[in-house]
Amino acid sequence: MNRFDRIVALLIQLQAKRVVRGPDLAARYGVSLRTIYRDLRTLEEAGVPVCGEAGVGYSLADGYRLPPVMFTREEATALLTADKLVAQLADAPTAARSRAAMDKLRAVLRRTDRDYLEALSPHISVYRPWGGGPAAVPDAQHQLLASLAAKRVVRLEYQAGYSGEQTVREAEPIGLYYAQHWHLVAFCRLRQDFRDFRLDRITRLELRPEQFRPRPDTLESYWKQKAADRQLTKAVVRFGPQACRPHLEQKYYFGWAHEQPGPNGSMDMTFWVRHPQELAHWVLLFADQATVLEPLALHEELRELARRLHQHYR
Repeated sequence: MNRFDRIVALLIQLQAKRVVRGPDLAARYGVSLRTIYRDLRTLEEAGVPVCGEAGVGYSLADGYRLPPVMFTREEATALLTADKLVAQLADAPTAARSRAAMDKLRAVLRRTDRDYLEALSPHISVYRPWGGGPAAVPDAQHQLLASLAAKRVVRLEYQAGYSGEQTVREAEPIGLYYAQHWHLVAFCRLRQDFRDFRLDRITRLELRPEQFRPRPDTLESYWKQKAADRQLTKAVVRFGPQACRPHLEQKYYFGWAHEQPGPNGSMDMTFWVRHPQELAHWVLLFADQATVLEPLALHEELRELARRLHQHYR
């Protein structure tokens, strides 16, 4: 990125955020902190009212606004792709808001770029083969995001996945994430601990007026703690050359770590699993094209599953 483009990008960052930090800008654009300070001085000399506060960061003076910024064709294409993802992976109200935002984007594009997006749109699609179903509560994502922004307690009725038990919880959200389904991570007052709730299992959701005190915990710290608490077992499975390739693509959901070629065209895959039983059910899909090399417990689990299948279908 040349200096002119970087200074324009800095100006956009100053308008897009309440406060920006010099070290963050230096890391974002791959330059030294001294270079960022020099660029900010250039903006000030050009008449842009940049305000700086030691230990806090930089911001624009209240009331200063830039004229609308034109999107490049590449940026508009990236947003089109994001809109396709939102349409498939978010709930219906969020998808509708994304479509409305995309319409506004098209309205400010040059005619040639609008035509370009129109021609490109049918050739970009997002396929969701399983999982990721909609939340049981309409507009659940929007309400939870409002709770996160305002630090407001949520009251939810939740149905457990395995037992089907219905419970009422009051929770303090710390974040949303997507992994086959949308999940809410929150401090559960009933369990007095952090819990992971799938949005499609929340049958009722209410945003309470009560505000909770912000916690230092984030999604990142939650996942680090979960990883530290997790006792993992190493498993190595050899898949034959005729193993079903579509099923093999699911390896990432079972703790896949790495793989290496085995004898006669086979592939040895290493997994780190919490419950070998979960891996056993998946490995069983491959029948005689999968051989457990370790541990013995996984081998025995497969023997027991095969015995029960034989007993059932003999």
